[in-house]
Amino acid sequence: MASEVLINIGPAETRVAFVDNARLSEIFFERTIADGGNARAGHRLLGNIMLGRVQRVLPGMQAAFVDLGLERAGFLAAREARCLADLPSFTDQPCISKCVREGEAVLVQVIKDPISEKGARLSANVTLPGRLVVLVPNQSGVALSRRIEDEPERARLTEIVTEITKTDPRAPAGAGYIVRTAALSATKDDIASDIARLGDEWRTIQARRNMVKVPATVYHDLDPVERTMRDGVDEDTTRILIDDAQAVAQAKSYAARAMPEALGKIHLFNGPGQLFDQYNIEGEIEALLQPRVRLRSGGWITVESTEALTSIDVNSGSYTEATGLEETSLRTNLEAAAEVGRQLRLRGIGGLIVIDFIHLGEPENIAQVLTVLTESVVLDRTPTQILPMSAFGLVEMTRKRVREPVVKLFTEHCDPCQAQGRIKTVVTVAAELLRRVAREARARPGTKLTAYAAPEVVRWIEGQGEEFSQNLRKYAAAGLRFEARANFARDQFDVGADQ
Repeated sequence: MASEVLINIGPAETRVAFVDNARLSEIFFERTIADGGNARAGHRLLGNIMLGRVQRVLPGMQAAFVDLGLERAGFLAAREARCLADLPSFTDQPCISKCVREGEAVLVQVIKDPISEKGARLSANVTLPGRLVVLVPNQSGVALSRRIEDEPERARLTEIVTEITKTDPRAPAGAGYIVRTAALSATKDDIASDIARLGDEWRTIQARRNMVKVPATVYHDLDPVERTMRDGVDEDTTRILIDDAQAVAQAKSYAARAMPEALGKIHLFNGPGQLFDQYNIEGEIEALLQPRVRLRSGGWITVESTEALTSIDVNSGSYTEATGLEETSLRTNLEAAAEVGRQLRLRGIGGLIVIDFIHLGEPENIAQVLTVLTESVVLDRTPTQILPMSAFGLVEMTRKRVREPVVKLFTEHCDPCQAQGRIKTVVTVAAELLRRVAREARARPGTKLTAYAAPEVVRWIEGQGEEFSQNLRKYAAAGLRFEARANFARDQFDVGADQ
């Protein structure tokens, strides 16, 4: 499968798109500007290791709240804190009060970003991901990715890692490892080097823990470019296009250290046009904010989320199959099932999901639909679980919720319409405006530009500080000023030559 990775570095956010066979399959966004005072600016929290202080222990909830120095305390469930308890078996489920005490300093890792009004989800069983293996300091043993299915290869990798942990002094004593899919066909020296790097990082974290004042972050996960190289690039990746020279250098530096075989795949994109124009990705992103997704047959699916769950309705629309209703329903359901997995990944939807397929009468047809649905999520990096179809044609599934869905990241409830609709946030509009500025500056080098936008958008941009203003000069070196237009709606803007 031909796979490309496109990395767009903008003045307001970094965007990473994965394209398989010329079709967008996954996309990630990371804001590099403050979002309403949210401490997540610059880098996401997911994967960070922090030294926090236990605020409250709630035995009734089997959980504790930990002060991380953020707007909201983090949530530590007992099952994620059991490595702190003195138990004969790591699988035992302890009471939370046996794991932590109020006022105690604990080392925890963010396993889920803050979502809506909820704080970050935490785990005391911290992990350090490398390119080939994941270090698990508080749990011994060797485990392998479920995607490594070849039994001889599983045995080979287990033997290699076990031997390294016993004989290599650079491997932390008593630690365990999870072998990643990227380790397939890797040599013993490659794996030993990865383990050595992780051992150095873990020793640095332990040293920092003894030096910092609680609460504090003792380990930041990699930034979006290096993280994409580590987690998103594999042997199927044919090309990595990046539209920023500094980011290209950063990607090549990481590749030289951890994955030299990928060095030749990294390229600077210099046009023509904009990077995301190559596969109409801008249009795809805009479509993610709409509930309806068209199917090739003429039918569609409608994706609607509530606090409790996400519902997906399947409609045949204008499609009719000459052989009868059952064939029409089957064809539409199969197209919908194949598209559902892609839409869940692109939209970042997690939690409980209920799919209302068109009724089918034949058991073999129902089995076909479930098989295609399973195949559509099999490559998803986020764990999913699918239940059988009910008598009403409903399929329940879950997808682990690890980040805000795109619609909540980009939009907010519209107060004038009594929360019945959503409008783009000021931050989202500002990011779109700044991308337009970068586009116009590239098309008209040497031209001083004026950006016209709604007053609240201009106020927000001008309030970001001097460092942000200096960063903007990289995209509009000839000069840029902002002008507020009182008659502009929030999502309305324009960029032209300075008069």
